[in-house]
Amino acid sequence: MIALQVLVDLGLDRETLVGIAGVLVAAYLASRVVGYALVAVAERSPRRRISIKMLVPITRFLIYGAAAFLVLGPLLRLSSAQLLAASGLLGAAVGFGLKDLLAGMIGGLVLITERPYQVGDKVTIDGDYGEVTDIGLRATTLVTPDDNAVRIPNATLFTANVSNANDGDPEMMVVVELAVTAGTDVDRASVIVEEAMVTSKYVYVDDDHPFAVLVEDETYHRTIRGKAYVADLRDEFAFVSDVTERSMAAFASEGIDMPEAPVHVSEDR
Repeated sequence: MIALQVLVDLGLDRETLVGIAGVLVAAYLASRVVGYALVAVAERSPRRRISIKMLVPITRFLIYGAAAFLVLGPLLRLSSAQLLAASGLLGAAVGFGLKDLLAGMIGGLVLITERPYQVGDKVTIDGDYGEVTDIGLRATTLVTPDDNAVRIPNATLFTANVSNANDGDPEMMVVVELAVTAGTDVDRASVIVEEAMVTSKYVYVDDDHPFAVLVEDETYHRTIRGKAYVADLRDEFAFVSDVTERSMAAFASEGIDMPEAPVHVSEDR
């Protein structure tokens, strides 16, 4: 009510105020409807899911930008004294908390133009890993592997390290790690892991998406590291589970042992 009275005091009649409110409500509803429609279309087209979902934040910015233009129209026709009063109110509002909001909105615009990540990508931002499900006016939402929603202010983009696992592609490289004892025949173990990867129903292999198996010596064991692409990044953990389960079964059938954790004996009496 106070905000409404302030706008009335600035010389805006109630009819104009009702029109402004109507524009804002219409913009909100339009952004929600268009967003839901685009997401529904994207989910029906797995190969184009990421590119279609990226239209959601773009259309949201366009809708709210058009609404801002319509709302600012009456304000731009105010007298100099009224504009001065409005500027004072805006300055006070920024001082009381809108600064962070504006920083987030600027960060959102940078995301739209430079596109370090987009909706549907698997990214790591400041240690948080997950799928980008929404790029809003103020914050980006990630859904972690544990199905937790993490909201990260867009302004974080200016200072945070961002790692993008797929960069807009539906395919993504996934790494599977398996440990074997130091005396294991690593050539045979590597073949087992390779066969488990290339026969997985989730794998995607072509000239541009190769696979590899690497061996690394550790203090008490050896690590077999398989690297391959999945056809759909959402199958990341299903692929890891599938390859791990079948590799371990083959290890057991061929007598390849998994290492035991070293036992540390304390010298304290």
